[in-house]
Amino acid sequence: MKSYRKELWFKTDRRRELINITPDVQSCLQESGVKEGMVLVNAMHITASVFINDDESGLHHDYEVWLEKLAPEKPHSQYRHNGFEDNADAHLKRTVMGREVVAAITEGQLDFGPWEQIFYGEFDGKRKKRVLVKIIGE
Repeated sequence: MKSYRKELWFKTDRRRELINITPDVQSCLQESGVKEGMVLVNAMHITASVFINDDESGLHHDYEVWLEKLAPEKPHSQYRHNGFEDNADAHLKRTVMGREVVAAITEGQLDFGPWEQIFYGEFDGKRKKRVLVKIIGE
């Protein structure tokens, strides 16, 4: 069985941003040489997320609106966590959106449905953060 590990690094220009990382994960898959197996993609920071969904701008806007209703950034004083940092909302958004995805690899390709893409969700950006890609298989 083969095992492959790589860290992808991101630095966003905005506090909240969604980035389609499917091409990055596909590049990792090609580098790994795995034809049949599984890929784990997970955010290595507690204010960021990795999830699978459609790459559609209206949906991305809807995520922003929905997440702000669930855990509004401001006022910062509404959260007990906020003291040294003002990112309590980002922790809550990450909890809702999830930490990682696992996807099947079949015949050397990500085994996805027709519209599925992998996204990195940043909720407390403007600094360097990483995503782990771990691939195992034959």
